Amino acid sequence: MSRLKVNIAGVVMKNPVTVASGTFGSGAEYCELTDISKLGAVTTKGVANIPWAGNPVPRIAETYGGMLNAIGLQNPGIDVFIKRDVPFLKQYDTKIIVNVCGKTESDYIEVVEKLYDVPVDLLEINISCPNVKEGGIAFGQKAESVEHITSQIKKYAKQPIIMKLSPNVTDITVMAKAAQAGGADAVSLINTLTGMKIDIYKRCFALANKTGGLSGPCIKPVALRMVYQTAMAVNIPVIGMGGISNAEDAIEFLLAGASMVSVGTANFYNPGAGVNIVEGINEYLIDNGFNDVNQIIGLSGKW
Repeated sequence: MSRLKVNIAGVVMKNPVTVASGTFGSGAEYCELTDISKLGAVTTKGVANIPWAGNPVPRIAETYGGMLNAIGLQNPGIDVFIKRDVPFLKQYDTKIIVNVCGKTESDYIEVVEKLYDVPVDLLEINISCPNVKEGGIAFGQKAESVEHITSQIKKYAKQPIIMKLSPNVTDITVMAKAAQAGGADAVSLINTLTGMKIDIYKRCFALANKTGGLSGPCIKPVALRMVYQTAMAVNIPVIGMGGISNAEDAIEFLLAGASMVSVGTANFYNPGAGVNIVEGINEYLIDNGFNDVNQIIGLSGKW
């Protein structure tokens, strides 16, 4: 299916479908449930410079049209990731996108430096992490912080970097432009929206953290709008995500300007969602007379 190939910052993907960080582990949890090799890329769970324990439980709650999570980026740390997870993923014919998280600038840089000679294809930088030196404000909530952290990571990264943007801002295009100004090779969006749920019978918060990240079909219209606005504002590739459950959803994001799409919450109830979406995009192209998926990327901007 050569018609599905896309180029993200010089990395050619066999198709424009990956999985959202934190919803697919590093592939081992899903390898018996779906064919990982049929995905354009696997985006790993966030990895930090040291192991993170994550937040106290309960940290997942179902909500109307989606779910809330406050996992807290639990991960085993970069050393375990390089030794255990990278060799596992290299068994498959798919690209590897490593999601990187941190609480300080030096945290990010340490991970990026350790990945310098590791055979992975792209780095996705999660700037929704709380910047402890800024009183807990996420790196991605201030344009000057976005540009600064992007420029610093670019100094140390061998692989192209994707800056993952938070939707919890006044204007997403300001953050995207800041990432581009800092040297980002691509941007991905949206990360989860901040939400809350209260159990009226137990009279307590559904999550121990009180708030969590809202994902799933309920956020798709917001995500689609932000992806469209971002694609119109920057000239680097945009990876779109947020409530994508099927091929029709994915095609909307491609038409809106996303060069690639990422499937998240849908993996929890349909482990084959990503592969189904790849097949659905291919069928759409054939049925509508398109020879190449790139013919529909950003088509909405021409209407």
